[in-house]
Amino acid sequence: MKKLILSAFAITLASCGATSSKISDTSKLYEVLTQQSNGGANIRFFEILSEPNEIKMLQNDENLKDKISATDIQNSNFIVLNMGEKTTGGYSIGIENIVETDKNVIITVKETNPEPGSMVTQAFTTPFCVVKINSKKEIIIK
Repeated sequence: MKKLILSAFAITLASCGATSSKISDTSKLYEVLTQQSNGGANIRFFEILSEPNEIKMLQNDENLKDKISATDIQNSNFIVLNMGEKTTGGYSIGIENIVETDKNVIITVKETNPEPGSMVTQAFTTPFCVVKINSKKEIIIK
């Protein structure tokens, strides 16, 4: 009787772990091409680049030109995340989470602020990040 109960319990546990949804490997879904504390825009905005002529503009940047191939232009989307002008150092912007569904890619942006009272550079900064999304699906930014 104990063996029967244990077997039923084991089968129940194994079936709880089974799922029909596909879990994608997010490490292959995107790549941060650059993330810097200076060089971004003075205002906070996020831009999605999906058209070949828009993506080719990124290749004019010295830091990005060797990181974007011709196949990337055809198979990937890019996002530019600008945090806007900050009065000190210690700020950054990037990707917190990314989820691919059947129809789109949902990106959660992470903005990091310096801890109150921490020692930071006393200079204006403009944090930004450029990310390659290895998909041509619609992008939704949260």
